Amino acid sequence: MSGPVRRPRRRLNQPREQVLAAAMATIAAEGLDRLTMAGLGREVGMSSGHILYYFGTKDELLLQTLQWSEEQLGAERRAALSRRVPARERLDALVDLYLPEGHRDPRWTLWLEVWVRSQNADDETRERQLDLELAWHRDLVALLVEGVSKGEFRPVDAERFATRTRALLDGFGTHLVVGLPGTTREQVDRAVREFLDESLTVPQGLHGPGPSGRPQD
Repeated sequence: MSGPVRRPRRRLNQPREQVLAAAMATIAAEGLDRLTMAGLGREVGMSSGHILYYFGTKDELLLQTLQWSEEQLGAERRAALSRRVPARERLDALVDLYLPEGHRDPRWTLWLEVWVRSQNADDETRERQLDLELAWHRDLVALLVEGVSKGEFRPVDAERFATRTRALLDGFGTHLVVGLPGTTREQVDRAVREFLDESLTVPQGLHGPGPSGRPQD
């Protein structure tokens, strides 16, 4: 049979986890520039050729590492959102998990690199990237809908508000991770909280939807 042989990734689930964990640890400790196939091989006791056989390219390795990292973070996010506390407290927790810790945050450094490298990616790769974005979006929309339904948030169009909020977080997050002078995590936290307060706080005496009967945003 001609053509490339498909990579049997399922057979190497545990070694795959080791490679992805080692890749993320290298990015966190030394930065993305120091991440090489040879270095990863030494960390997990495999040759660089062996790693390439299962991941194909460095771009694929980076995307799978990002997916693995998001899986870990997703578990934290779901735990935070399942707590029996007010919706606003859970929203603050989601924002805290979303934003980078600061300059060179490894998760965001990887995220930016994957997106830059994917400018000419195929449709399947773009779908996988979109799945990472939609996981956050769906959880944010669900939380907004819950908060509005319980009267904790003023009525908003949850889909539109979630899109705008994530765009705000992405902008601030990019500034933080690249180390834009004058941008600190504390400043960003304050700005985001002010935006959420102004947009979601229920005015005194206002209950239910806006005067037109439709959500306000």
